[in-house]
Amino acid sequence: MTKEYIQIAFDFDHQEQFEMLVAQLSELGFDGFNEEELSVGINDGVQMANELGKGAGHCKTYILATEFEANNIENELNNIFKQYSLTYLKSVIKEQNWNAVWESNFEPVRVADFVGIRAHFHPHFEPSVLHDIKITPKMSFGTGHHATTYSVIQLMESIDFKGKSVYDFGTGTGILAILAEKLGAASVLAVDNDDWCIENALENIQNNDAERIKIEKVNSALQATLFDIVLANVNRHIIEANIGEITQSTSLNSILVLSGLLIEDQEDIIKLAKNLNWTYIKAQPLNGWVSLMFSRHC
Repeated sequence: MTKEYIQIAFDFDHQEQFEMLVAQLSELGFDGFNEEELSVGINDGVQMANELGKGAGHCKTYILATEFEANNIENELNNIFKQYSLTYLKSVIKEQNWNAVWESNFEPVRVADFVGIRAHFHPHFEPSVLHDIKITPKMSFGTGHHATTYSVIQLMESIDFKGKSVYDFGTGTGILAILAEKLGAASVLAVDNDDWCIENALENIQNNDAERIKIEKVNSALQATLFDIVLANVNRHIIEANIGEITQSTSLNSILVLSGLLIEDQEDIIKLAKNLNWTYIKAQPLNGWVSLMFSRHC
């Protein structure tokens, strides 16, 4: 029997509001939060997909229809959105229609001549693009369209991945892990706490013929292995809650890239990282968001 999902689509006004909504909706059983803010076309420029304001955007999230109906979730859903004076659009998505849903919305992304990100049905980028990545996003975050993923990719161009061990914390679609392998990483551990992300990342890893990436579902950032490079494209609250364990999981002379941050978060996160002996290297801002790079030598 084909599964059906309830899709809830909504606009939000700023990132803090979005994070609070994610927390409340997660408690109801929603998963696979797909946040959208901007669209990056195949040209080098970046185009905003909405003009709601800094940190504003659109999100789609999902829950099994049987769970939605059995637990009378709609009443609680209405109460949550009423708190924020927001509205939402509910629709039913059949499991076999996922491809049609994302294919209708997914456009190729090009990060200069460094990386091209496309679906399997898009043509290959021209030879001038160094790294071609195929992504089937489905309900996971990370296609390069959002400023956070795009700016992390920009930072990754300046990092030497050859022979390094990489920890991709909050992997989403697996896009950063795939790129890390293409850039020469000896091994990559990509983790997430979302079943849909794990499934989607595995699919994307296979579609890109990646062989040195291990996927794990985790509830903690702490790892027994020490890594040379850590990529954490999540959000401020997750970074604040996990940066201590992330630091414990890094070797000396390691590199840390943090993203999912608004520009106004930058100084607070730099200060937090410095307290854990990380040295600030540089920032990559984009449309109100910023990715930060650090190194650690002690």
